[in-house]
Amino acid sequence: MPSVPVARNEHRASGAGFTECESPVNYKRNAVIRICWNKYHSPRSIDEAIEWLTHYDGRAQVIGGGTDLLLEIQQGLKPAVEAMVDPCRIAGLNQVTIDEDYIVIGCAVTHTQVVSDKRIIRDGTCLVESCGVIGGPQVRNVATLAGNVAHALPAGDGSIGLLALNGEVEVADTCGRRWMPLQAAFLGPGKSAIDHHRSLLTRLRFRATGASAGSAFTRVMRPQGVALPMISMAARVQLDADNTISAVRIALGPAGPVPYLAEPAMEVLTGGPAEPGQFDKAVKAVLASAPLRTSKYRATREYRAEMIRTHLPLVLARATERACSSDAVPVGAGQ
Repeated sequence: MPSVPVARNEHRASGAGFTECESPVNYKRNAVIRICWNKYHSPRSIDEAIEWLTHYDGRAQVIGGGTDLLLEIQQGLKPAVEAMVDPCRIAGLNQVTIDEDYIVIGCAVTHTQVVSDKRIIRDGTCLVESCGVIGGPQVRNVATLAGNVAHALPAGDGSIGLLALNGEVEVADTCGRRWMPLQAAFLGPGKSAIDHHRSLLTRLRFRATGASAGSAFTRVMRPQGVALPMISMAARVQLDADNTISAVRIALGPAGPVPYLAEPAMEVLTGGPAEPGQFDKAVKAVLASAPLRTSKYRATREYRAEMIRTHLPLVLARATERACSSDAVPVGAGQ
């Protein structure tokens, strides 16, 4: 195997727990710091990362920023692994690049990088707005968009924004590399089609919106305590010269076990005028098709429906306005 830095149990610099012992911070509560891993590998190439995953044969886990994964292991929601494989030092995977008409985002790109990238601000505004409300500045400086997608939660803000942009993900494993539609990566709440013990999500991409197209995102959340989104929604609108909607995508979450692509509403809007009456019809189509439910920790089904009635027309109107002006100033991003 290639020689790379290995972090063993006695090393604690990363901030993760390596020994099962009483935590000095939570001593009175008799909390424990759980073992998260035994070895930590930082490969310098995608091939090397796949070699390590193959070597551990399902006993390793790919890690990015770790803002979700480490908490879940510490809280006992996921088992510890023999090794972590961190691709963040692989050349190019921490960059946003252009490939023909695609904007390509490496798996090590943080939410802060997404929010500050002028190309994404102009041609993927809803993704900037969705990544800009994740956590606080400290979280956004570490957490990655790829990690948000890999976590596969139906309310993942970055995933909602990227789904509205018809995003794709690149997967690398022993069979090579391939692109797949973002929507195909979600199997259920926290269940990804990408095997993070044997495969690597290397890059994400979407086509730049370009002229006569715009996008927007909004989130309704409970501000007290843990800021769980009650409903998030994003839209991308493409206009013809006569202000007719030639193409549209609408994504919502949580609205079912995976991020929801509102295809019935998209069909209602396509070919019609970009005006409030059509937006109201789209709302009705969403409410008739989206599998909204009542959640103990988030909101009731009725409240979510009311928020869709209130906010989806505004999101569509803002995306349309941006399509008409070709000028986008993200709302709320990074605050």
